[in-house]
Amino acid sequence: MRRALILALGTALCTASLTPGAAAAPAKATKPAAAALDPTISPPGWKAPRNAMGQPDLSGYWTNATMTPLTRNPRLTDKLVVPLSEAKGLERAFAEALAAADRPTDTVKGPGAVTDKDSAEAKLVAIRPDFALAGGDVGGYNTFWIDPGAHMMEVNGEYRSSILTTPNGQPPARRPGAAPAYGGYRDVYDSYEDRELGERCIMGFGRNSTPPMLANGYYNNDYYITQSPDAVVIQVEMIHDVRVIRLKGGHIPDSVRPFMGDSIGHFEGSTLVVETTNFPKSDDFIGAWKHLKITERFTRVSPTRVNYQFQVEDPDTWDKPWGGEYDFAPLKGIVYEYACHEGNYALPAILAGARRKEQEAAAGSGKPGGN
Repeated sequence: MRRALILALGTALCTASLTPGAAAAPAKATKPAAAALDPTISPPGWKAPRNAMGQPDLSGYWTNATMTPLTRNPRLTDKLVVPLSEAKGLERAFAEALAAADRPTDTVKGPGAVTDKDSAEAKLVAIRPDFALAGGDVGGYNTFWIDPGAHMMEVNGEYRSSILTTPNGQPPARRPGAAPAYGGYRDVYDSYEDRELGERCIMGFGRNSTPPMLANGYYNNDYYITQSPDAVVIQVEMIHDVRVIRLKGGHIPDSVRPFMGDSIGHFEGSTLVVETTNFPKSDDFIGAWKHLKITERFTRVSPTRVNYQFQVEDPDTWDKPWGGEYDFAPLKGIVYEYACHEGNYALPAILAGARRKEQEAAAGSGKPGGN
């Protein structure tokens, strides 16, 4: 893909393929009998570590990078669990297509010719349809710059076709009268305040940071978790967010709606359970925000994995809860600063382009203001 990513498409990449389907809560995987050596499976006698405060130890550097998308690709499978041979085949095809798409772009054989690079991009889109949303004449990066993960998501020894665990791997049907899944911010250019938070460099795009915490499919899917008696703090690399999960007290008043909502956590055995409410409209999840509640469960399940489950509830939008699941894996490195700042050249350029289009439209219609 010549143009694999632009920041302004972050939210669309997370939501554009979300089509209605039946609902289900996160699935509980069954431990395979012959998977004792799998790093995602706890070895015999292993117990989740505790920190000096007696809490389940979730601390450290983690990543949720994966080639498994949020929603299932029905062209590849209609099942949540993918057989080992099929998963490895998809991983090989994905790696080969990425490598081929990274080749130099001077291989055009003539006007309108289909190049090997074009074929590689088509294979990528066949595996990950959301990649097509980052193409077109809008700039961005080629595949050299992206790090979408090289493996299918593995949860308790099972390879998953989607992060969502609903029967068809899609969000459930929306209630009549529910807000649209996509807010249409891309068509609003009156002010920088109307633009999406990721585009403004305020919060990570692709819902990296705010619950449910999802892999963006492109790069910087990295986290640093620290714990104290009063809070669990998650530093998110993508657009330098820091999420604070309070372990004491109740939710703040409904009239107060901070970025990422209001997260309250407690421990149930070896699991950190987090309930988040008070989302602002600017941080909606596929249209839901005012009465949206996200419940997350972080569980250390092996020396090298933290299982993450999330449940989505909003009586204004869906008839019943639904959700998904994946595993965090160790990050080979640390979280660095992501130096994105509000007011970079892209934002005034977007607004200036909108003003130019308005002038051209006014000139074409003969209305005042066209000069």
